Amino acid sequence: MGKFVNPDNTAFQVALNSEIYVDKTGLIEYTNRVMDTNQALICNSRPRRFGKSITANMLAAYYSRGCDSKQLFEGKNISKTKLYEEHLNKHDVIHLDVQWCCMDAGSAEKTVSYITQKVLCELKEEFPDVPFSKKNTLGGALADITQKTGHKFVIIIDEWDVLIRDEAANLKVQEEYIDFLRGLFKGTEPTKFLHLAYLTGILPIKKVRTQSALNNFEEYTMLTPANFASYIGFTEEEVKSLCEKYSMDFEKVKHWYDGYLLGNEHVYNPKAVVSVMMRGEYQSYWSKTGTYISIQPLINMNFDGLRTAIIQMLSGASVEVDINTFQNDMVSFQNKDDVITLLIHMGYLAYDQKRGRAFIPNEEIRQEFVVATKDRRWNELIAFQRESKELLEATLDMDCDTVAEKVEKIHTQFASAIQYNDENSLSSVLTIAYLSAMQYYFIPIREMPTGRGFADYVFLPKPEYAEEIPALLVELKWNKKATTALQQIKDKNYVQSVADYTGNILLVGISYDKKSKEHACIIEEYNTSLKKSKDTQD
Repeated sequence: MGKFVNPDNTAFQVALNSEIYVDKTGLIEYTNRVMDTNQALICNSRPRRFGKSITANMLAAYYSRGCDSKQLFEGKNISKTKLYEEHLNKHDVIHLDVQWCCMDAGSAEKTVSYITQKVLCELKEEFPDVPFSKKNTLGGALADITQKTGHKFVIIIDEWDVLIRDEAANLKVQEEYIDFLRGLFKGTEPTKFLHLAYLTGILPIKKVRTQSALNNFEEYTMLTPANFASYIGFTEEEVKSLCEKYSMDFEKVKHWYDGYLLGNEHVYNPKAVVSVMMRGEYQSYWSKTGTYISIQPLINMNFDGLRTAIIQMLSGASVEVDINTFQNDMVSFQNKDDVITLLIHMGYLAYDQKRGRAFIPNEEIRQEFVVATKDRRWNELIAFQRESKELLEATLDMDCDTVAEKVEKIHTQFASAIQYNDENSLSSVLTIAYLSAMQYYFIPIREMPTGRGFADYVFLPKPEYAEEIPALLVELKWNKKATTALQQIKDKNYVQSVADYTGNILLVGISYDKKSKEHACIIEEYNTSLKKSKDTQD
């Protein structure tokens, strides 16, 4: 049993000792299945606070023959599978945390040599009868061991990308590190000494020109999670179970922390969910570590359309993004899409794989962007926010003339890049126009299933404002009348589901006339005891 070679299981034991532990051992069923196949090289990238280290520690505790982990995994999901005992503590494991190694080495420049020498030293102790070649490379040593003993290895690397992220401008360090990884995983020889490789970090594997530096890896990311989706964070069912156990309101937890759409799974940040269960307070738990400092330099980059996209997403809209040009590093940015793609990998944005669009996932992350945009370089937002605030006030006052006027003005002055050609275009302008509503409301829900259809937009007030302000149920019509929009709300009984959140709702119909280029609005208050309406000329 060593520090890096065949480690013990104490790190995973700490996770199991915690008051909240969600069983993710089902992942091991997959790694057992692909062991010694072409799919046995896995890179699973995910944002910080999404359980990267716990997963790496779990795999090490399960496979390492340097410990006895049967009691740890007893009763867990993996213990019910066919290959469970066949692989439990039966393999030689090398487990590295590159971030820790970098700190212990003293510098990034010394990290590769530090890892090589420390692991080689432990391997010589573990296999004293193996005559190692004089090449003194880690890959060469593993090949020697396999040739002599028949032993193959499971290699687990946590924070694999720390040198790519933290040494973004140091090409010498990066090239040395990529060559080190190639020596372990690339080519025919490593297939002889590897059972399985599992790399985890924030970034996918670095690209060299247009190809991955290690293109033999199966990659699972925040863009393409495939069958890893349910293991990247907490699933909705897991969060519901925790809410029941801790007597927390699931809908409030959902508004604050849901939003990551991985395949068909709604995934939650484990750190945020555990924190809200333990503390009982709805807030941004990422902000405790100064998250906005990471966002600021990215959203302040001088790429055409980047700030407009950020404003749209702040308002609750999604933006189209091309994820294919991103080079999987922190410096090779060519356009706004590369910046947005990085923010998706870092967890500050979510990605709808089917639609190819990025969006701010939840209230927690939106607050981080709000703090980041208070930088002096975002001063142009002040005038826009003033107009948006006046629009919200007019909506709450049911001043339909002013609402129509403000929407038109915001479209003309602040959203001129968005060209009307359908209802989706009108939706884009509307989300920007109601940016100020985000102080009092959660991110608006698009196409919310209600009654006998889908409401275009639903603004639900945050709990602290629920008794003071109404929910907003907004229906949009392009080249039709505002009265048609309002009638649709009634005919399809959209208020049915919204009424579960608040007893007071404003029904808002907004239209745009293609010929006259004018907007119209009609607002009606919906209440069990009160109805009144005011409207502009349609």
